[in-house]
Amino acid sequence: MSKTIKLSEKNADFFDRVYQVVELVPYGRVTSYGAIAKYLGAARSSRMVGWAMNNAHGMPHIPAHRVVNRNGMLTGKMHFESPTAMEEKLRAEGIVVKDDTVVDFKNLYWDPTTELTL
Repeated sequence: MSKTIKLSEKNADFFDRVYQVVELVPYGRVTSYGAIAKYLGAARSSRMVGWAMNNAHGMPHIPAHRVVNRNGMLTGKMHFESPTAMEEKLRAEGIVVKDDTVVDFKNLYWDPTTELTL
C-alpha cells in the first residue's frame, strides 16, 4: 500500500522553485542537487532537492534525469521507472555514462549560480 505524503506549504514552495530551476537545465547538460540548493539560497538543502526530484516522477516536463550528485554519479537512479531509465535518458541526450557516473562531468556541468540570475 502506498502512502501519500502531504507537503507543508513551505516545502511545496521549495519544491516548485527546484522544478523551475531543473526545467532550465539545458539538453545534454547536467547539474547537481547541491548546485540547485545553493542557487536557491539554501546551500545545505541538497537532500531536499533530492526529495523534490523523487517527487517529480510523473511530471514529464521536469528533466529529473539531468540532476546528479556533486561527483556526477546517478545516485537518484533507483527512483526512476526502471534501474536503467535515468542512464538511458542521459544517453539519449548524448551524455556518456560509465559505472553510473557521467563521463566528462566537468565539461557537461551546468551551474545555475553562474548561468542564471535570481
